[in-house]
Amino acid sequence: MDYLSLVEVERIARSAHAGQTDKNGRPYAEHLAAVARGVAERGGSEEQIAAGWLHDAIEDDVLSREWLAGAGLSATTKAIVDALTKRPGEALEEYTARILATPGALVVKRADLAHNSDPVRLASLDPATAERLAAKYRRTRELLGIAAD
Repeated sequence: MDYLSLVEVERIARSAHAGQTDKNGRPYAEHLAAVARGVAERGGSEEQIAAGWLHDAIEDDVLSREWLAGAGLSATTKAIVDALTKRPGEALEEYTARILATPGALVVKRADLAHNSDPVRLASLDPATAERLAAKYRRTRELLGIAAD
């Protein structure tokens, strides 16, 4: 099977999330690009970078699990995207355990947490939301056994 190139994966992710904004009102693709870049900066493989582009696509319902199953992506990339997809009602402990059990997923989650925890991004939110998210990200890092980057 021919796999999608990173350029193709980026195009798919940007298209799937088109019109979506983050909590700061910024185009969601900026977050995806930051995560993909963060994975690369942390020495991630092309499979992990592809997962960085797609890490929220299933959770945000912009691409389906069926799409992921049939996509021209490696089994590793598919497993990482699946691991990073939080299930409705899922406890944070279950979610983080799945990430730790999936080879290659932790570097993608680290890049995601680093961008989500960026003090500049958090400062643009109302104080209650910023504190709630900062606490959530601290707890996630604690469960994953990683320090803030």
